[in-house]
Amino acid sequence: MFTRDRMQTIGIGVAGFAITIALWWIIAETVLASSQIPTPPEIIDVFRERGWDYYQRIFSITLREALRGYLVGVVLALVTATLVLLVPFVEPIVMQFAVITYCLPIVVLAPILITVHDIPIKGGLSPTAVDLAAVSVFFTTVVGAILGFRQVDKSALDVVEVYGGSRFQQFRRVRLVSALPAIFTTLQIAAPAAFLGALLGEYFDRHLEIGVGPSLILSQNNRETALAWSLGIGCAVVSGLAYIVLGLIGRAIAPWSKGEAA
Repeated sequence: MFTRDRMQTIGIGVAGFAITIALWWIIAETVLASSQIPTPPEIIDVFRERGWDYYQRIFSITLREALRGYLVGVVLALVTATLVLLVPFVEPIVMQFAVITYCLPIVVLAPILITVHDIPIKGGLSPTAVDLAAVSVFFTTVVGAILGFRQVDKSALDVVEVYGGSRFQQFRRVRLVSALPAIFTTLQIAAPAAFLGALLGEYFDRHLEIGVGPSLILSQNNRETALAWSLGIGCAVVSGLAYIVLGLIGRAIAPWSKGEAA
């Protein structure tokens, strides 16, 4: 059911989108007319010319890489965060490792991964893209999950302890349920990061022939500016949809995060 506040939020979003398109069109036609920035009609023409099959074929490869890396990175991050809660003395080591994965430049990591992986994954996927997608989500998921686990009512933990519950029982019955909203918020943020990591992996891995990364390189080499813009817009749409879908899933699983009844 669409409440008044939700309708207002949707209206603001639609208005912001329309204003952005209008400003882009005006600036491309006037101030930056000599810089070869394509206008919205030119982007639409490229979408029509290339067709749905073209975008579906290249985005399906990148999405599969991003999804595989996302699942690997998220699972490892959640297991790591759980380990920190159950075995507190390992936290300094874990956090140092997580910070290293966040601070390590992709331009340095990508060539190393390319030399390690000689052949693509079965199905034409780039192992470098998968690894970079996993690395891109690890730090944020670990930190978000740990913060969510710790934002818990102390009295609820005391009740479990009084009834003889172990640290694991406290985690399973109290911390995990309390942390669900924070975890899903973290998973929302991680989804676009995973897609960006996979895209950068494709951009560096020249063994891959099909994907958004190779298509961007080809459009750059051929000076097809409108095609490059259409691919960029497609990436933004895919990342935004992933963010929205995970938000809806989180709201359905943990409705109390928005003050709704379960």
